[in-house]
Amino acid sequence: MMMMTENPTRRLSPRKAANPRVVSARGRIVGWMILLVALALSVEVVVASQILIGRAEAELKEELVHEGDKLRDYAERAVDPETGVPYTTVEALLTSYLGVAIPDSNETLFSLIEGRPSRRAREQPMMRLDTDEVFLSTLSVGTSPTSGRDSSSEGPVHWAVFPVTVEGDPTNGALVVIEFVAPVREHVNSTIQMLAIISAIALALAGVASWQVAGRVLAPIRTLQRTASAIGQQDLQQRIAVTGRDDVAALAYTFNAMLDRLEDAFTGQQRFLDDASHELRTPITVIRGHLELMGDDPGDRQRTLELVVDELRRMDRLVDDLALLARAERPDFIRRSEIYVSDLLMDVLAKASALGERKWALDGLPDQAAMIDGQRLTQALVQLAANAVRYTEPGDRISFGATVMGDRLALTVTDEGTGIPEEDRPGIFDRFARAGHRGDGGRRGEGAGLGLAIVASIAHAHGGRVTLDSALNRGSTFTLDFPLIQAPAEGTDSTSNSAARRVHV
Repeated sequence: MMMMTENPTRRLSPRKAANPRVVSARGRIVGWMILLVALALSVEVVVASQILIGRAEAELKEELVHEGDKLRDYAERAVDPETGVPYTTVEALLTSYLGVAIPDSNETLFSLIEGRPSRRAREQPMMRLDTDEVFLSTLSVGTSPTSGRDSSSEGPVHWAVFPVTVEGDPTNGALVVIEFVAPVREHVNSTIQMLAIISAIALALAGVASWQVAGRVLAPIRTLQRTASAIGQQDLQQRIAVTGRDDVAALAYTFNAMLDRLEDAFTGQQRFLDDASHELRTPITVIRGHLELMGDDPGDRQRTLELVVDELRRMDRLVDDLALLARAERPDFIRRSEIYVSDLLMDVLAKASALGERKWALDGLPDQAAMIDGQRLTQALVQLAANAVRYTEPGDRISFGATVMGDRLALTVTDEGTGIPEEDRPGIFDRFARAGHRGDGGRRGEGAGLGLAIVASIAHAHGGRVTLDSALNRGSTFTLDFPLIQAPAEGTDSTSNSAARRVHV
């Protein structure tokens, strides 16, 4: 047997954890029980699917018979609306019936006069089989109803031909009813899929129940459970000391290895949660602000919809990238494409204007194309704008600008806020660093202190850096400075810095 103590100093290596040769009795019991339940549920799903498919096929055939009965009832009571007497020709009777018949979505009706298609029900069918010469050649028109099964580009079909005669008219006519199998099969398949999902859930529940029962049977594991329960998320460094090579010892080895992984995962998870809660707040505010301001103008609604969709795409990227940012940088952190700097800043301005009632402006818009990641730089600039809003008052000015200096591009965000104290500037771009703004009672910035770290990561990924120029009670300017990479396209003007404009919102 094994002995267990809460000794954090004894750590067993993963190599030793793989050595026990005994097979866990608990795992064997649970495995057999899950296997039996899975076998039973599989048989249930297979049998149920066969029954549902057979029932669906039978219902299609019954529908064919039903259409024949409806035609018969109509022929017995229908009269020509012009003469007020029963129809005297086969073609008139079938045309009148097809005019009032409403086929189902998986059904189509058409008439045959002397073996050739004449009229079709008004509902658009899944496929025009009345124009398919190959299909028409398979129909058998006689003196009594006939039916069959055939294939088409929309899948299998069931068909029936109901001959129609009118006393005094020698014309040979018939009504053709076609039932498409594919829509019914889709409905059956969705039912089978739902049954499979329910069976999978039942299998999972059976596995949980089996695990609990096996745990009660294997009483020594209770000791391990009581010891393991003392290890919480605040004490993940504690491990279970293990001796022996039986089932419980093997589980203890595995548990210690799992704690090693959990300790690493918990740190990364905590950082991810801090990053996500901080970073997703800004795009949600942008979306909510624009939706609240959206009017009834179709153009305005379309522009707002495009902006919201773009922000949702950016949020999707944020969730994926923040998880990676908590671990390390990756080569594909940015995805360069040719973007005009002026278009980028005007897009950022449109999004940032929903963050607060400020005097939003654009200073210096070079007509310059560059190979940059528009979404990443939008993320950085909007983050800086959100910080500026936090430390300015309604009516204060916040501006975006760009400057091309030789082979470098500088993007700036300037505000007229309270400024950042000098003692808070060192390390302001580090993770979890939060600068306090004086002039507001010394309160510190809200959030986890990850926004400026993410901005710095984006600037670094572009081969540059982010700098701060701030003065108390006069405002701050954040500058993203990085090499200008021009696209290899004709007509690109890298010296168009003179086209600076100034736009106020």
